Amino acid sequence: MKFIYHLLFIFCFLSIVVSAQERKTMNDKQNLKVVTNQEPFYPKGDAVLYDFVNRKLEFSDNAKRIKLSGNISVSFDVKADSSIVNVLVIEGIDGDIDNQIKKIVEQLKFAPAVQNGFILKMNMMMNFPISAH
Repeated sequence: MKFIYHLLFIFCFLSIVVSAQERKTMNDKQNLKVVTNQEPFYPKGDAVLYDFVNRKLEFSDNAKRIKLSGNISVSFDVKADSSIVNVLVIEGIDGDIDNQIKKIVEQLKFAPAVQNGFILKMNMMMNFPISAH
């Protein structure tokens, strides 16, 4: 008879522990499935964005003479209000051009990220092809 009571006690204890873990998982926000419905993007398209950036750049005579070209990698955050913050040149080609790119990107407006139906700030990285003609 004691054996049956012990077995019943263990069964009840395990049921309570499993039930508590299930409730914790259901209410634990860190275990929510994260689905990005939309990443940030430039509303007019990438081609228009690259053209706009290249038209805004002012190349020095030396940059034109040596036909400076390459890719500038930039990291930035797109806030929920579409503004750009925390612009950082990850890989540049020329100090002056890198600074110009940073200032140009700070002025842009991107469509913000949408995640699980909420508009939020998200980091982006982009490469800007640069060519002095």
